[in-house]
Amino acid sequence: MSAVLNGAKVYQAQKKADMSVLVEKFAPLVKRVALHLKARLPASVELDDLIQSGMIGLMDAVNNFEEGHGAVFETYASIRIRGAMIDQMRQSDWAPRSVHQNTRNIASAVSKLSHKLGREPTESEIAQELGVDLEKYRQMLLDSASTQMVGIEDLGVSDDVIAEGSDHTKDKLFEILASAKFKKALALAIKGLPTRNQQVLALYYDEELNLKEIGKVLDLSESRISQLLSESMARLRSALKDWSTI
Repeated sequence: MSAVLNGAKVYQAQKKADMSVLVEKFAPLVKRVALHLKARLPASVELDDLIQSGMIGLMDAVNNFEEGHGAVFETYASIRIRGAMIDQMRQSDWAPRSVHQNTRNIASAVSKLSHKLGREPTESEIAQELGVDLEKYRQMLLDSASTQMVGIEDLGVSDDVIAEGSDHTKDKLFEILASAKFKKALALAIKGLPTRNQQVLALYYDEELNLKEIGKVLDLSESRISQLLSESMARLRSALKDWSTI
């Protein structure tokens, strides 16, 4: 019995040591994710707060990751880290409820019109469906962009799923994002977007330009690029809505 207990203690000690190595190795990943989110959040959000919550997410990833499933730990950890940061944002409750409602209304309008028209709706058509003028619609997009923690991983699922889901749900989310079918559906959805929206996404994600830089490339204002990015996400969420059911 003593030998068994000693063996268990050795195993636990080794496990803790391995976990410490992983946490130390991927700590820079937490800062990268935090900086990426910070660029999309109000100035009042502190980087240190994001990093602190992100470290909790990293430790959670280390505890729950299972090898042998063909998953890359860094990808899995990124989702857990980001989810922990979004948890903090949800708890902070800095965004007005009306803005979140408008974000959902825009996505719903895009989905309804796409089904009705059999094509991507224009800005004017979306605005009309929402019962607002074009200027008001663009302001709604701008407000939405300031509250969304926009990432390519959000295109098929909502922040609510990532932030509020159980560990099982988050694991399922990872499987979806890693699946070849989802990637194919995402590629097709992007191809179906208006040309300008495709350009903004390509410059933002593929070239990793910021909003100001994209504005210079496309000869548009930074706020207009923010609107187009927000609208692109709404259109893609609509196209990929079936993937949001976990």
